[in-house]
Amino acid sequence: MSGGPTWTTLPLGEGLRLSAQRRPGPAILAARLVINGGSGADPAGHRGAHQLLAGLMTRGCGDLDAETLADLVEGAGATLRADAHEDALAVALKCAVEDAGDLLPLLPAMVCRPRLEPDQLALERQLNLQGLQRQREDPFHLAHDQLRRQLYDDGPYGHDPLGIETELARTDRDDLVPLVAGLGRKEAVLTLCGDLAPAAAAAILEPAVRECCPRTTRSAAPPPGTVAAPEGEPAGLALDTEQVVILLGSATVPLAHPDALPLRLLQSHLGYGMSSRLFVEMREVRGLAYDVGVHFPARRAAAPFVMHLSTSAERAEEATLCLLDEWQRLAHQPLTPAERRLAVAKLIGQDAMGRQTVSQIADRQSLLLSHGLTADHVDRELERARTLTSADLTSAAHRHLLQPRLSLVGPAAAIQAAERAWARHHLSRVPPAA
Repeated sequence: MSGGPTWTTLPLGEGLRLSAQRRPGPAILAARLVINGGSGADPAGHRGAHQLLAGLMTRGCGDLDAETLADLVEGAGATLRADAHEDALAVALKCAVEDAGDLLPLLPAMVCRPRLEPDQLALERQLNLQGLQRQREDPFHLAHDQLRRQLYDDGPYGHDPLGIETELARTDRDDLVPLVAGLGRKEAVLTLCGDLAPAAAAAILEPAVRECCPRTTRSAAPPPGTVAAPEGEPAGLALDTEQVVILLGSATVPLAHPDALPLRLLQSHLGYGMSSRLFVEMREVRGLAYDVGVHFPARRAAAPFVMHLSTSAERAEEATLCLLDEWQRLAHQPLTPAERRLAVAKLIGQDAMGRQTVSQIADRQSLLLSHGLTADHVDRELERARTLTSADLTSAAHRHLLQPRLSLVGPAAAIQAAERAWARHHLSRVPPAA
């Protein structure tokens, strides 16, 4: 369990609350301001707008232009960044405690008073367009984008946070100004961890928050993260490569859902380390995979649960059948007691590794609070993990993993072979849920 210092919650401004933990040690601190929304709230026709806005926040705010802001941050040896992901826009700072008075006020200023200067906007947009172009050269990204569309269609989770090229290319300052104003009507959390007293941090932040930080209100329930697909046919993209990328996935549950924990344990069993089920079976025993793993991110709505592997084009059919068998196994063959215990131990170990630095601790706290969870949620879930049976895990898989979608990128012949494997497998014939 986490133990250690407790969290202190203090009010700021017109509703924003600071959640801070003092950790004696090196005189550094990490702070994170998270505003719900993110790329899932991109306006229609302007997908990529929130990530573009996030990038611009680091290119000048308030009275500081891009060069002056960069000099202030880099001159202190600090790091400051802003990003949009599917559920939120986040601004993160790591700095020496002695520089907190100069740097902490930047967080509300970046959110409420970004300069959005035309030359900086053009530069940031071009960098994001280049990022999307690089993704088109990566077979894994292409396969993931296909699966994203299969699971979420045009819903909030249906596009990469960087956006869609044609829509991002036409997104301009006039499209971003309303987003800045809208941030003030969304729920936000501010977390801080380091060798600084919570009251001292609040005193530094209070003037900046009162001047410009948005009033924060309770967000409405997040939009549905999934759009039901009428058919489960594979999605394939032919590329002249030596390997084929195979992704198998389903839209499942939010982080706050009770079934998130059993699914997390299944992820631990399948994909954590060299003893994981997929690594041993598909790489060590069968020699099928160059790379194999499981992706199950935290989401406010229906999170994707994805098995992924890359294999030689010649073995695409065999690898696809094996992956489908492993997926079906989750809902029909309970883990052995030893497998369940190992999955729990790995989950506890992964959690401990993710709480070692002040940045990791601040990030974890902001994740929990932005999902409407309590600071002790992870500790309580790890305790619950010890009580879950193998049947509990199988039942969760049966509820959420019976209708996966298959995404393929690679040589045309390999895609055809993988599609043949799909067509004759039981999972391709599971009827839609009522």
